[in-house]
Amino acid sequence: MSTIEQALKERIKELTCLYEVSSIIVNTDIELIGDTLKAIAFSLKKAFQFPKKTDIEIITESHAFSTKVKLENTVTLHSEINLFNEAKGKIVAHLKASEYHADDFLEEEQLLLNNVALKLGSLLERIEIQKNEISLKRQMEHADRLGILGEITAGIAHELNTPLANILGFAELLKSDLDAKKMSSEDVDKIIKNAIFSREVVKKLMFFACEMPQEKKRVNIIPNIRNAINLLDATFKKEQVKYLINVKDEALWLRADPIQLTQIVFNLLMNAIYFSPKNGLVIIEAKGTKNEIILKISDEGKGFADEDLDKVFQPFFTTKPLGEGSGLGLSVVHGIVASHKGTITAENNPNKGAIFTITLPKE
Repeated sequence: MSTIEQALKERIKELTCLYEVSSIIVNTDIELIGDTLKAIAFSLKKAFQFPKKTDIEIITESHAFSTKVKLENTVTLHSEINLFNEAKGKIVAHLKASEYHADDFLEEEQLLLNNVALKLGSLLERIEIQKNEISLKRQMEHADRLGILGEITAGIAHELNTPLANILGFAELLKSDLDAKKMSSEDVDKIIKNAIFSREVVKKLMFFACEMPQEKKRVNIIPNIRNAINLLDATFKKEQVKYLINVKDEALWLRADPIQLTQIVFNLLMNAIYFSPKNGLVIIEAKGTKNEIILKISDEGKGFADEDLDKVFQPFFTTKPLGEGSGLGLSVVHGIVASHKGTITAENNPNKGAIFTITLPKE
C-alpha cells in the first residue's frame, strides 16, 4: 500500500472515530457516564495506526476507564480534559515501550486526542451544569416546602396560644381557690403541667416559623459555644460521649440574639449526643470568613437515611423512637438560623455520622 493510500486510510479512521464519538456523546445518559467513557475509549483505540497494540485510558475526577487492566512500561500520547478552563482529567494513548517509541505516534493522532478531549470536556461541563441545576431546583423546592410549613405552623401556633393561655390562667386561679379551701389539687396540677408543656410546644413552633421576638446585639459566639458545652458536660459524661472543640479564634463576633445562639448549639449538641455510640466523638468547629461565621457540629452516629435528609428540619419529624422526641428540636434550630438570615444544612459524614453546618452573617 502506498504512503498516500496509508495516510488516507488513517484519516478515514480518524474521521470515523470523531463521528462515532459525537454520536456517543449525543446519546449519553448522565447516569451512565462510565459506559460513555468505555465506548469512547474503544472507538479511539480503533482509530490509531496500530489499533491492536494501542490502549486508551480516560481519567476524569469521578471516573476512570482503560482498554487494558494493567498499563506498565509504555510510551504515551495524551491530551488534557478541561472543564471550565481547568484541567480535570486526561485521555492517554499507550504503546508498549519494548516495541515502540514516542515518535511512532502520528501528529494526526495527537490532534484526534485533542478533539475528543475537547468534546468530552464539553459533555462533562454540560453534566456539571445539569447537576447544579437539579441541585438548585431541589434546594428551592425544599425552601418552598419549609416556607409553606412555616406559614402553616405560625398560624397553628397563634391559634393555640390564646386558648392555652386561658387554660393555664383559669387552672392557676382554680388551684389557688382549692388551696385556700384545703382541697386536693392534684388534678389541677396535671392540667397546669400539661398546659405548660403545650405552651412550650407552641413556643418551639413559633421558633420554627421565625415568630419569636429577638434581642440582637454584637456577641462573641465562642463563649456561647463553651456555655452550651458546660451545660451539657454532665450529659456527655453520663452517655460516655467525648467531644472536641476545634476553634482557633479567641473571638468570632456577629450580630445575634445570645440566648437563641446558645439554643442553636445546645439543641444540636443534644441531638449529637443522643445519636452517638458509647465512646463516640462529637466535634464542634467554628471559623470566620470576611462576612460570615461558620459553625459545624458532627457526630459518629448512624447518620441519616437518604430519604430523611429533606425532612430533618420539618416540625414533628423525628427518627427517635416514639416518646423520646417531639421532632421540634431541629425545626427550632432552623427557625432561629433563618430569623438571623443564615442557613443550616444537614448531611452524612463520608466516614460515619451526621454533620450540621450553620452559616450566619456577621451583620
